[in-house]
Amino acid sequence: MSKYDFDFFVVGAGSGGVRAARMAANFGARVAVAEERYFGGTCVNVGCIPKKLFVYASRLREDLAVAPGYGWTVPPASFDWPTLVRNKDEEITRLNGVYERILRGAGCEILNGRATLVGPHTVEVAGRRISAEHILVATGGWPSVPDLPGREHIMTSNEIFHLERLPRRMVVVGGGYIAVEFAGILQGLGCEVTQLYRGKLFLRGFDDEIRAFLAEQMRHKGVDLRFDSDVARIDRHGDALRLVLNDGSHLDCDGVLYATGRHPNSANLGLEACGVKLDGAGAIVVDDEYRTSVPSIRAVGDVTNRVNLTPVALAEGMAVARRLFAGMRYEVDYDYIPTAVFSQPPIGTVGLGEEEARRKYGALDIYTSSFTPLRFTISPVKEKAFMKLIVEKAGQRVVGLHMCGEDAGEITQGFAVAMRAGATKQVFDTTIGIHPTAAEEFVTMREPTRST
Repeated sequence: MSKYDFDFFVVGAGSGGVRAARMAANFGARVAVAEERYFGGTCVNVGCIPKKLFVYASRLREDLAVAPGYGWTVPPASFDWPTLVRNKDEEITRLNGVYERILRGAGCEILNGRATLVGPHTVEVAGRRISAEHILVATGGWPSVPDLPGREHIMTSNEIFHLERLPRRMVVVGGGYIAVEFAGILQGLGCEVTQLYRGKLFLRGFDDEIRAFLAEQMRHKGVDLRFDSDVARIDRHGDALRLVLNDGSHLDCDGVLYATGRHPNSANLGLEACGVKLDGAGAIVVDDEYRTSVPSIRAVGDVTNRVNLTPVALAEGMAVARRLFAGMRYEVDYDYIPTAVFSQPPIGTVGLGEEEARRKYGALDIYTSSFTPLRFTISPVKEKAFMKLIVEKAGQRVVGLHMCGEDAGEITQGFAVAMRAGATKQVFDTTIGIHPTAAEEFVTMREPTRST
């Protein structure tokens, strides 16, 4: 008989934690899961799922505007924010239940409450001390809000999903995924949107041409983008807010959304007292088997602040369960991870941007194409798409694929499989395209735009 209450104790029932717990239980482990907030973590509750539902809602206004070009007479439309919030909440509640049933169905014991670590093999939940041979920390991340005068007026991506009413004039501060996505969502739902970013161009880390193209398209859709701009102070004037900017100018609005980054949710978990090493940002430091500095404690997902994507947390959770309870050496491959930004228009990308590819490979062949997708050719609404292939010159392997345009995420997922398999430009060239689609452009770009 084991000297521990459980074989595996998981702190956090988000994507990575639930996957690890369920798989470990299926392998025969005795598993407990503690969750203090909501099942499904950030992605299900205040991240990927509700955000994508809001994207769908916001795109419908443009769909209605496109319709007359196709012969449809559309009556005056109106939008009701409470209806969207209510229907979103119902779906999230359903998903919360799905996650809980998955865990219970696998035989996991669920503890509703905050878990803190009090030793290498011990956690405490609601005054109860529980021992486990292995502990997994999968507590995710949390929005960061800067310390500036008036910060009490700021909302984050946690709060915006639950507003009672939608502000008419919105300012979005930030330049990452969440900021550009909400700028598009809010504009599509009828808000007057200004997006501020302190850098020269948003989406740092993405290919520069893709970043510039998206900025052009967002401005075309009516988002007021202001780069090299930041907020110094926020004051309330009646029902409105006044933002004093770093150049001394001011901006009046009805709501301010800060999406200036997230930090690992590692505070007040007892990690330091147990000897678990954290880096300067508060992320749990792990090795290639997700072990912390305490061998019995492991960590996956955003709390490690490495590749902060839901599918990566899922893969890491599977890796831990397989290693510990199935004797399988399963390694997550972090190369060629596809990702999408659900901006409007969306971005899909896999592999390296041009600047990074040049540092790694030197000589490159670059293929680009910009065009009006067929849907917009007879529409009163106009939108363009941009596609780019980056090919390392010596071996002709496609090392970067980038798109900004309708269905970019859906298109990129399929090409990611080919790129992970090592597809060369010749493989792309000899693949028959599906006509008429935007995706076929990736297999019909014959001549390099430039070679470097």
